[in-house]
Amino acid sequence: MSLTARNVLPDPPPKIVSHRQIADLWGSAFSFAKIRIRLRSRNYQLHYELLKITGRTAAGSDRAGYYTYSGMSPLRFRPCLVMCSVVGLCLLVSFRAPLAEAQGQKRAPSFAALSAKADAARDADRLDEAATLYRRALAMKSTWAEGWWSLGTIEYDRSAYREAAHAFEKLVALQPKSGTARVMLGLSQFELGLEDAALESLQEGRRLGVSTDAQFREVMLYHEGVLLQRKGRFEAAQEILGQMCRQTPYPAEVNLAMGAVALRVGDRKLPAAGTADYQVMKKSGEATCLAAQKKYDEGRQQFDALLAGNPQYPNLHYAYGKFLLDANDNDAAVGQFQAEINNNPHDAISRLRIASAKYRIDSAAGLPYAEEAVKLDPSLPLGHYLLGLLLLDTDDYLHAISELEMAQKSFSDEPKIYFALASAYSRAGRRDDAARARGTFVRLNKEQESRPATSPSSEFALPAESSSTPPKP
Repeated sequence: MSLTARNVLPDPPPKIVSHRQIADLWGSAFSFAKIRIRLRSRNYQLHYELLKITGRTAAGSDRAGYYTYSGMSPLRFRPCLVMCSVVGLCLLVSFRAPLAEAQGQKRAPSFAALSAKADAARDADRLDEAATLYRRALAMKSTWAEGWWSLGTIEYDRSAYREAAHAFEKLVALQPKSGTARVMLGLSQFELGLEDAALESLQEGRRLGVSTDAQFREVMLYHEGVLLQRKGRFEAAQEILGQMCRQTPYPAEVNLAMGAVALRVGDRKLPAAGTADYQVMKKSGEATCLAAQKKYDEGRQQFDALLAGNPQYPNLHYAYGKFLLDANDNDAAVGQFQAEINNNPHDAISRLRIASAKYRIDSAAGLPYAEEAVKLDPSLPLGHYLLGLLLLDTDDYLHAISELEMAQKSFSDEPKIYFALASAYSRAGRRDDAARARGTFVRLNKEQESRPATSPSSEFALPAESSSTPPKP
């Protein structure tokens, strides 16, 4: 989409009615009146008197005697004069309005002129003037997409986020496939505190495709990551912010946001610069970004230094354990998760991490961790899913079915759930249920493959069966 206004042909000039034309019309009115009087008069002196009345001859004749001489009474002559005045007045009124309208049109600028002035004011950084001109031009042509874009970006730059959101809503309505417009709407909604709407707009805009401008993409990813962090969707937030970490260099603000994600902090207000919490969170973010860059040795050194000075810091062992999972060091990762449980005995998420790490490696050893996690927090759908997988892998498919069905209520659009259910139903001899679960898996898997990659909906990536197709009964 071009960010400059399209050229618009000027409107045709209005037709102007001149004062001379009005004077000619007055003359026509009096000519009409003279003809009427001539027809009704039997004496040529009546015509002479009318000329005198209209100022075309000298006054001084005896008007009363004239009426008597002409044989026409004043009562019959006066209607003629009234008629003459009415006709002239009507003609004047009829042509005065078009004259005023035409003169007004001559003064009013065309859409082309307004849009050109608006663009010039914008380019000269006269933003107040430009915004006013864009509004006037858009009032004349509300389908002008480039105008809504320019007005929206000006209002956003001026921190007038409500007006910016209104402009971008208009633009999205005109261009629903524009990912860039949706992202700008999301950024405006973010500043207005409309976080659910902002996240939806940002993710939809990213799915549709956005401008290739690197800075614009950074702003989009950062705000999406922050919104996911505030909603407690830490795995999804780490995936989004990790894309920024892989850029060289990446914005410094990413470290604090990534640190909040790594430490599972969902607060809107993060620690202030200069505080101890700020330093720990920032350093944790830097180390996690090193994992996104595959610089695991540097990341280990940074986490070791942090833990040496802050061994009891909440979720710091958890953040290091997840880092080690990314580095494929499962045994060391399990040790860090266990250390986190020692610091916080009610930690369900670290138990699920251990259960997930042991799935298919030593499922029997991972089973107690999943059972403890579900007892500590029965509302975690991932806990029921992992417990179901571990039960299925240890051949307790009857109990596995109940856990997987509980997880399916929350993950109704996740193909892996139906894959596991198809396997459990098949082992239990429930052929019809297995066939339905298998069909749902195939359908959802095709839909997921046809869509661009989006943020994961679960708290962390769901483990799956090793086979690529669900078993048949």
